[in-house]
Parts: sequence; structure tokens; C-alpha cells
Amino acid sequence: MKLFTLNPSRAFGEKVAKELGISLAEHEERDFEDGEHKARPLESVRGEDVFVLQSLNGDPTQGVNERLCRLLFFLGAVRDAGAQRVTAVIPYMAYARKDRRTKSRDPLTSRYMAMLLEAMGIDAVMTLDVHNPAALQNAFRCPTHTLDTRRLFADYMRDRCGDGPVVVASPDPGGVKRAQGFREMLEPMLGREVGSAYMEKRRSEGKVSGTLLAGEVEDATVLVVDDLVSSGGTLLRAAQACLERGAKRVYGLAAHGLFVGDADQVVSDPQLTKLIVTDTVPPTRLDAEVVDQHLEVVSAAPLFAEAIRRVHENGSLTELLEGPG
Repeated sequence: MKLFTLNPSRAFGEKVAKELGISLAEHEERDFEDGEHKARPLESVRGEDVFVLQSLNGDPTQGVNERLCRLLFFLGAVRDAGAQRVTAVIPYMAYARKDRRTKSRDPLTSRYMAMLLEAMGIDAVMTLDVHNPAALQNAFRCPTHTLDTRRLFADYMRDRCGDGPVVVASPDPGGVKRAQGFREMLEPMLGREVGSAYMEKRRSEGKVSGTLLAGEVEDATVLVVDDLVSSGGTLLRAAQACLERGAKRVYGLAAHGLFVGDADQVVSDPQLTKLIVTDTVPPTRLDAEVVDQHLEVVSAAPLFAEAIRRVHENGSLTELLEGPG
């Protein structure tokens, strides 16, 4: 097995490698004056089971599209160098939210992403908590290993829920299945019944509306579960609705923290007791004080390491995600 990590995701890749008990494979990335770039492995991959890790979030140093281009070219280079099997490990998958047409002539960008990655000759892709796992799996023809945060967040929240009622809420109807899976993981850990709720949400021309909250949250610790936090507006709407209905406190839980726009104000809003995210995307856009006081980061590296190990050894990912802890 060889694990490569492109430079922007090196910190996360090093954590994964440490959990695997291996060193990251050596590679080179060069930038040229005209804006082009080159990346290549610096050690033989012929006949190897190769995993290439790169999160597709943007930051001031590299945009999403550049990171995607660099990943594609490196995957192609590894395939051309004779790797036996190539798995693209993409902790945060950009463009996965655009998986259906909501307006006439809309692009199906998640499918185009699949076509680009498969054109590089990959054998499989691995990612975490995409917006719609079924849609992503249908977009790819190669195996798609869609990991989730159920166990990570359930383990983390087990001792933080208190003795009172607990409710798992989705901030929109589309996330009900994700929230249900988390509730079913958390319930046996707490040894008591966990309630469920969800918010109405409608989006048009970038504007979000809908105020209906379905579910009983009075005097409860509410855990609002989502796949990602962008500006944080959707999460804050759900927190406000829960508190207005008598919730005791509200935690936000999301796999990926993109934190664009007014996210500093949203994350630090007192209506949120705490926001918990994973380290698939570094919270570099947030003010350091906001990160220190209002954000908790749970590492997804052990989950990815175990998933990579099981894929390499032809083990069960279903058992990893759904089996007993």
C-alpha cells in the first residue's frame, strides 16, 4: 500500500498515515511561471495499491478548481506509472451538492466530477458525508466508498448530552435520513430513547425560507446534524426554531466546515451551544478566537485510516460504519 497526499491536505494525510502506521509516499509538486504545474510520484508505484488523498475545498492560496485539476493530473500520473489499483481519497468532495436539476438546463455537476475522475483511470473513490450518497454512487461507475460521521459524532456526544431528553434534528427535509442514521447510532450508546425533528426549508435564487419545525424539542438537548456548514445560515435557523419551541440547548454537528461569508458571526452566535466539525477542511476562514471558543474539531483521520486499511485488505466497510462499537 502507498498513500500519497497532495500538499494542501498534507496535515490531514499525515494523521491518516500515522493511524495506518506508515509514512506518506514521496511526491513532487512544481509550479511554473506561466501558471501551469506538474506533480509526480518520487517512488515506484508499479504493481502497488495506491491511495491519493486530497480534499477539494478552496482557500486563498488555491481555489477548488485548481485543486481538482492537480488531483486529476496526479491520479493520471500514478496510473500511467503502473499502479495496480488507484483509489482517490477525497475527504471533502466539491460539487457534490449539485446532483439534480432544479431549473431548466441546470448542470449535473456531480456526474461531471465522476466522469473527470474516472477518465484518469481510478478504480474507486472514497469520501465522507456527501450531500446525497445515493446520487453520488449513481454518478460513478467505479466503486464509491461513502463514509459517514455517525460513529465519530455519536462517540463524541455520548457524554455531552446530559440526563434530560435528547433530540436529533435535521435542518431540512433532505437530511432526515442522515439524522435518522445518527439517532439510531446514538440511541444505544445513551441507553435511552432519542427523539427526532426536522425543519422546513425552501431555497430559490439563493434565498432560504420556511419556518415549520416538525418534532417535539421542549426541554431537550437538540443535536442539529448536517453534511456541511457553508455560511451557517441554515444551521442557525434551525437552532433559533428549536429554542423558540423550548429547547434547552442546541449543538450543531457537520462533517465539513467551509465557513464562508458571515460564518464568524453565525458560529459565535450564543443560540448555538457549540459547533462540532471534522478536520477534513481546516477552519482557516474563521477568526482564531471564534475557533478557540465556539468550535470543536473531531478528527476523521482514524475513520479514513481504518477504511483505507479495509479496502486494501478487502475487508468490510459496512461493519466499520454500522457494526457494534
